[in-house]
Amino acid sequence: MEPMKSKMNKMFSPATKFSVDGKGGPKVEDLEIRPGGMLVQKRNAEMNPSSVSIPPIKVRVKYGSSYHEIRISPQASFGELKKMLAEPTKLHHLDQKLIFKNKERDSKEYLDVARVKDGSKLVLEEDIVSRERRCVELLRNANAEKSSKSLAEINLEVDKLAGQVTALEATASTAGKVAETDVDNLTELLMMKLIKLDGIVAEGDLKLQRRLQVKRVQKYIGILDMLKYQSSKSSSNGAKIQLQQQENPIGHMPRDSKPVQKQRAPSKLEKSVRTIPAQQQPQKHSESVVVTTKWETFD
Repeated sequence: MEPMKSKMNKMFSPATKFSVDGKGGPKVEDLEIRPGGMLVQKRNAEMNPSSVSIPPIKVRVKYGSSYHEIRISPQASFGELKKMLAEPTKLHHLDQKLIFKNKERDSKEYLDVARVKDGSKLVLEEDIVSRERRCVELLRNANAEKSSKSLAEINLEVDKLAGQVTALEATASTAGKVAETDVDNLTELLMMKLIKLDGIVAEGDLKLQRRLQVKRVQKYIGILDMLKYQSSKSSSNGAKIQLQQQENPIGHMPRDSKPVQKQRAPSKLEKSVRTIPAQQQPQKHSESVVVTTKWETFD
């Protein structure tokens, strides 16, 4: 029991007591949690940058068949070591995997905590999974940036076309009709914008923006279709009125006027009868027929 008590006394000696008010030891803000849950006092370099720095150590890193010697502070992290290895190895620091004592080390872990000393040897390997993940993320970001730029350009173009649609609506309200060629040209331009929007690959917020833009373009196309229908309807009504005026230029027919009967053209038979001379025409017999009751007898 004595050795256990002595250890407990050393752990909770007055020199290592912590207090929240700062009277019995280091303050709470001067403490940090190391990997593994150990609560220790912050490093001198972090608390007082003007203090004496710890001399760097030299580590030897093997990558493939080549070796790289790096001088680095023992209080640095493995992530900082990866960034220093990125230039000589031409390998992105996020695609690196550092192994020390047959164990992969986390980028946030410190060298001195992992017992890395001057002359220690490490092995660098390429993290293929991390590289693929990073490439996918870069591609996704590039596509998102491209889609955002395309949506912004289409938005400006639709704003200009929307002004023209508003102008046509004003013309239709005052004049009653608009030129069908103008309506067809605007409709075609808006349809081209729909095709562009359909070709944009978007996710998340960009997908919502694209959907709203599609609905906006469809609304303007519907307005143009209505203007075209009203214009064609008014044009057909005007043509009917003009045709009626041409058929009856005087106006209403008087009540006592009789409709003019059209003369019927003579048929072929009548023409042929008229062309036959009078001498050749059959004469009617005027002889009377005597009816008797005397019957002839035969021997």
